[in-house]
This record gives sequence, C-alpha cells and structure tokens, in this order.
Amino acid sequence: MLDKKKIRLMTRAAIYEKECGDEDIKINSYYRKDYSTLNTWITLIWVTVGFALLAGLLFIGYGEPLMEDLTFVKLFILLAVAVGAYLALLIIYGIGAGSFYKKKHIRAKQRVKKYIRDLSRIEKMNDKKEINRS
Repeated sequence: MLDKKKIRLMTRAAIYEKECGDEDIKINSYYRKDYSTLNTWITLIWVTVGFALLAGLLFIGYGEPLMEDLTFVKLFILLAVAVGAYLALLIIYGIGAGSFYKKKHIRAKQRVKKYIRDLSRIEKMNDKKEINRS
C-alpha cells in the first residue's frame, strides 16, 4: 500500500535536491558571518574593477578636453570627486551586499533544515514500516 505522506515528502525532497540543494548545502557549509564577509569582499573587488574601467573609459573619451586647460585646482577637484564617488559606491555596495548575503545564508540554512527534517521523517516512516513487517 502506498503512503501518501511518504510520497509527498520524497517528492518534495527530490524537487529540492534538483532545484537548489547543492548550492544551499555549499552555502550552509560556511558560518553566516564568513559567507557574507567573503562574498561582500568579492563584490567590493568587482565594484573596484568596474569603477576603474569606467574611469578609464571616461578618461579616454573626455580626457583630452579636460587636459587642455588643466590647473592644479581643477585636478584636485576632479580627483576629490572621483574618490568621493568611489567611496560612496563602495559603502553603498558594501552595505547592500552584506545584508543580501546574510539573508541568502539564512534562507539557505532554513531550506537545508527543512530538507533534513523531511529526510528524517522518511527514515522514520521506513523504520516503522520495517517494524510492522517483522
């Protein structure tokens, strides 16, 4: 006789394994703080690379008109604006990435707990079925 509860649990576990099980288990292998810090640093590194590329492209495109009548004051203001924009971008992305990755870790941990709970229920149902057969 088929047990509907067991079939539902097994189906839910199989769907979880197929959709996001590997990634969640990989995320869950880290502590929350370690996971969010690592990924925040990676995000900040890529923001730095992107900002440097954008600044380089802007310099290539608009650098000649800026260099024609460049004074020390204009250079200082230009560098101050660039550094200020860079720091503002880093702070915004750092805070956003930190909270995003903390939430991502929490959600992954909850899904893994639910998956483990479902597996233990399936195991208990199997044990109960074997005891009844004996």
